[in-house]
Amino acid sequence: MTTLTETSVAGNDDRRDNNPNNNTNTLGFAAVDQKFMVALDVDGTLVNHDGHMSPGVREAAQAVVAAGHEVMIATGRSLNATLPIIEKIGIERGYAVCCNGGVTLRLHPELENGYEVIHKATFDPAPALRALRERLPSAKYALEDADGNFLSTERFQDASFGVEAVGVDFHTMLEATAVRVVVFSTENTPEEFNEAINHVGLAGVTYSVGWTAWLDIAAAGVTKASALENLRVRLGFEEHLTVAVGDGRNDIEMLTWAARGVAMGQAPAEVVAAADEVTHSVHDDGAAHVLRSLL
Repeated sequence: MTTLTETSVAGNDDRRDNNPNNNTNTLGFAAVDQKFMVALDVDGTLVNHDGHMSPGVREAAQAVVAAGHEVMIATGRSLNATLPIIEKIGIERGYAVCCNGGVTLRLHPELENGYEVIHKATFDPAPALRALRERLPSAKYALEDADGNFLSTERFQDASFGVEAVGVDFHTMLEATAVRVVVFSTENTPEEFNEAINHVGLAGVTYSVGWTAWLDIAAAGVTKASALENLRVRLGFEEHLTVAVGDGRNDIEMLTWAARGVAMGQAPAEVVAAADEVTHSVHDDGAAHVLRSLL
């Protein structure tokens, strides 16, 4: 495990110096023409838990995009909650991963609304919902369907949905086709959520428990990493040219997938264990430190 400093340079072990004159940049490091595929989590990484992106993070991200690196958002947020972040850091052409890998976007200014959905992984949520409801009867449940609508119980709303959820009864949710299911409780701890999951089992889906008693569920085998790997192959990036930054348990597969996986300073122990480096916390612009190291 390496602790990232302001002067860290990405990919030192694998990086090829494409400059025959071995020129140096303004920081005194070897100038590198090689471009990286850079995957960035949003909440707890680019923005704090109040949803604020600092000027330092925004400017560093914009600079990496302008330098020609393939920067892409990889978030648990749904599409409409992801688009403002994409715009803020200046990505007009490229790709983004939403819904923890359930939705992949292609971005281009000539497309209607500036993007198109190129992949969507759906699943039948009924078995998981029934099992969890029996074990966690007081929890709130929300579901993003195949058309991008959110259905929820008990007026469950969250900024990560990107749209206002429509209140429905639990039976209606069971009949929907899902891209993403969210379970939340103010009465349970993350440890109790883990206990419930272990008790009921969640076969046929992929899941991750968040900072609080918050559970995200996607189709089996679908993670940020699975979607990013599909994009890596599509774009022809070599494995050693991949960078990822994140802070949550839903980032573990992504940090393991990347040749350079960087955990935020406030990340829990299991996320840090999956990373190659640890940067500063989101409150100290940790993502900006990583991004500036790519310039």
